[in-house]
Amino acid sequence: MGKAKVFVFAPDRPDRVGDTLDRLVAAGCEIIQGSASWDTPQGNSESEMVTMARGADALMGTSIRSSPITRRIMEASDRLRIVAKYTIGVDDVDVAAATDLGIIVTHAPTEANWGGVAEGTVAMMLTLLKKVRERDRAMKEGKWRDPALQGTYLGSRLQDGAKGITVGIVGLGRIGRRLAELLQPWRVRILACDPYVERARFTLHNVIECDLDTLLAQSDVVTLHVTLNESTRRLIDRRALAKMRPTAVLINTSRGAVVDEAALVEALEKGQIAGAALDVFEQEPLAPASPLRRLGDKVLLSAHMVTANRESGIRPGAIMAAKCVEAALRGELPDSIVNPEVLPRWQQRFIRKALIG
Repeated sequence: MGKAKVFVFAPDRPDRVGDTLDRLVAAGCEIIQGSASWDTPQGNSESEMVTMARGADALMGTSIRSSPITRRIMEASDRLRIVAKYTIGVDDVDVAAATDLGIIVTHAPTEANWGGVAEGTVAMMLTLLKKVRERDRAMKEGKWRDPALQGTYLGSRLQDGAKGITVGIVGLGRIGRRLAELLQPWRVRILACDPYVERARFTLHNVIECDLDTLLAQSDVVTLHVTLNESTRRLIDRRALAKMRPTAVLINTSRGAVVDEAALVEALEKGQIAGAALDVFEQEPLAPASPLRRLGDKVLLSAHMVTANRESGIRPGAIMAAKCVEAALRGELPDSIVNPEVLPRWQQRFIRKALIG
């Protein structure tokens, strides 16, 4: 039984192998680590990763922005069985090429990941609508009850029949559904748009199904929870932003490229919408000269770390990815496969062909 090689292109802990990989090391795997990490997604170039991936049986890691996991990288090893991501999204992996090459791709939909995103979205929404930052700053500047700092009352008021705000959820997957659950006690009206989930999901989570244009036009808060693919890339462009209310806010905790950043900056500067909260950006890290940094309280910015919570965050995803790699190296099917169409070919090549015990 030959020694298995695992190329970790973006470790969660770049300073050492870390406990998420200890089990693979104990099983006799050779670990090669790239220079990207959760802290710094800009790492090795494609050519450098091709060299490191030669002879690899598995690739794994968190998000990487310097180069996606391309066909060229995966073709560097005819032994490659699996590409395992620590994250929910696999937009930085050429899944079609992996399927064509007979390689399984997995992701890590741990509750720490998707649950943390939903909680962080609520925090962003409340920060914007309740003017938390502005009130804190005013107090520290010696002001008291500044009349300009009126917040938004979210829920319906039963005593006088006033209706609450409308929250529009784009994407009713794990994150969108958890967000809907968290919002229920607030008595807000919830719209949702997702052509890929069964209609019963809308009823089950007490949300109103609608198309994207209706959601944009009627929502006070538009929050994005979609995967990045060709149909969602720049889903929120100038046309979409023009449909939103001038008092509405946009929240993006999905992927930066879902929003046309230049169009968003323009909409904020012109007052087409009232504000935005962004945890993700088209280019990461966000450039120091980005115009998003000079929009003051119109934007709430976070460094793609909405799931960065103590005893949570990326670590559970890293553990899940390590378990997926371990299963694949034993010649077994891992969990959370995103390209199940590859299975007949993969099983023919690798099933019950173990590289580790």
